[in-house]
Amino acid sequence: MDCKYLPLASTGQFSPLFLDYINKKDSIKPFYSRFPELSAFEGQLLDKTFDESKRQILVKALERQYSRLINKPDFSILLQANTFTVTTGHQLNIFTGPLYIVYKLITTINLAKQLKKAYPDYNFVPVYWMATEDHDFAEINHFSLMGRNYAWQTEQRGAVGRMNPQELKTLFNQIPEKLTLFEDAYLKNDTLADAARYYVNELFGNEGLVCLDADDAALKRVFAPVMRDELVNQKSGELVHKQTEALETLGYKTVIAPRDINLFYLDDQIRERIERKEDGTYRVVHKKLTFSESKILALLDEHPERFSPNVVLRPLYQETILPNLAYIGGPSEVPYWLQLKPVFDHYQTTFPMLMPRNFAMYVPSVSNKRICKLGLTPEDLFEDTIKLKREYVEHHTRHTLKFDNENKTVNKALDAILHKAQMVDPTLEKAVLAETKRFANAVARLEKKMRRAEERNQETGVRQLLAVKESLFPNGSLQERSENFLSFYLNDKTFLQKMLSAFDPFDYRMQLCLE
Repeated sequence: MDCKYLPLASTGQFSPLFLDYINKKDSIKPFYSRFPELSAFEGQLLDKTFDESKRQILVKALERQYSRLINKPDFSILLQANTFTVTTGHQLNIFTGPLYIVYKLITTINLAKQLKKAYPDYNFVPVYWMATEDHDFAEINHFSLMGRNYAWQTEQRGAVGRMNPQELKTLFNQIPEKLTLFEDAYLKNDTLADAARYYVNELFGNEGLVCLDADDAALKRVFAPVMRDELVNQKSGELVHKQTEALETLGYKTVIAPRDINLFYLDDQIRERIERKEDGTYRVVHKKLTFSESKILALLDEHPERFSPNVVLRPLYQETILPNLAYIGGPSEVPYWLQLKPVFDHYQTTFPMLMPRNFAMYVPSVSNKRICKLGLTPEDLFEDTIKLKREYVEHHTRHTLKFDNENKTVNKALDAILHKAQMVDPTLEKAVLAETKRFANAVARLEKKMRRAEERNQETGVRQLLAVKESLFPNGSLQERSENFLSFYLNDKTFLQKMLSAFDPFDYRMQLCLE
C-alpha cells in the first residue's frame, strides 16, 4: 500500500481552531499543557500521579467487565506504578460506525507501541473509553455498508450502553453479507456495552487494546468528591465559561456550552439533567424527581452510579480513574478539550496531552487505477466537485473554451464606440454600457454552452471522475465520516493490519492509502 500525504489545511475539512492547534500557534498555547510530541511525554510521565488504591479499583472493575470473555487481557500490568494509559473514546455506534472510529482505536494502539519503544522503562496500555452513558441514540443507531444505510429502531431509552441489542436481529436479516462477529456480539450479549466490548476485543484485543465501561459504581465512587462539589458549589460551568470567552475573543467558534450543574441523573431508561432550583432543591429535568441538598448528597454517597458527568466533566472523570497521559480525539474533540483546562487546574488533575487521531482516505485498487488514468493529484480529490469537473474538462480539451482574446478585441472596440458616443451626446453613455453588459452576458452564456458541449465530448472521463469522487466522498462527505470499515474488510481481511502498519500517531496530516 502506497501512502501520500496532504496538510490538513489543504483539504478544506477542518476548523481554524483545530488547525491552529496542530500548527502550534502561540495564541493557543495557554489553553493546553504540552503539545503531543514524542519527546514531550517525558515531562507528562513525571507529572502524572496515580495512587495504588485507584489502580486496584480500576483493575477489579476491568476484571468484572471482562469476566464473560474467554480471551482477555492481563490487567495486572495496570497495578504497576510504571504503567500508564493512552486513551480514546467514542459512542457505541452499531457495527463500529464510521471508519474514523476504527482509526481512533488504531491511532491509540500505535501510540502505545511507539511510547514503549521510546520509553522502555514504562508500560503503556491503549484504552477505548466506551461512551456507555451517552443517551443520544440517534447518533449511534445507524451505519453504512457497501453504500447502503441500515438503522436500528427501538423504544428503549436512557444510557445506550445499558440497552439490549437483541433487536438488532432484524438488521441481520436485511444485510446481504454474513457478519458472524457482530451476530455473536449483539445476539449473545444482554447489553450494548458488553456487545461492543466483545467485538472490539476480537478485532483489537491482540494489539493490547482495553475497553473500559465507566458506568460502574466502584469507579464512580472514586469520582464522587468532584460530583459532590459540582452539586454544592457548581464551579465547572463558571470555569469553562471563562475559558470559552477567552477562545471566542480570539475569534474561534467553541463546541460546548457548560451548564450550572454538569451532571445527569442516571437510572434505567433515564439520563436527564440535574438542575438546582432557586429554593435550593434539586430536580431531574423532565421527571418528577426532586431532592433536598441533604438527600441528593446522601444518594450520591449510597449510589454514585446514579450520577453521570456530561461533556464538561466526563474528561475529568476519565483522568481521575485512569493513569492516563494522552487523549486521542477528532477535529471536534480536541477543540472542546481546550475549553476544559481550568477545570483540571481547579481539581489539581494533570491535563492530558491532546493528540489528533490519524486522518485517512483508503483508496481501493479500482479507484486508484482510475485516479492514475484520469491524471488526478491528491489535492484534486479534495476540490469541490463542480470546480474539479471544470478543471478536468479544460485540462483535457483540444479546444479553447474561453473567449479571452476575442473579449479583449471586442472590449477595445466597445471602448472606442463609447468614446465616440460620448463625444456626440454624453447621455448615450448609459445606452452603450447597457449594450456592453448584454454582450458580456451573452459571451458568458456561450462559454457555458461550449463547456457543456465539451463535457459531453468527454462524457466517459467525466463519468469516471464523478464516480471516483463519489466513492471517496460518499454523499459529499469524507469517506472516513460515513463509510464503515466492513466495506473494505469483507473484501480484504488484512485491511485493519494494513492501517495499523500505515498510521504514524505523530503525523498530523491527511493520509491517502493507495492500493
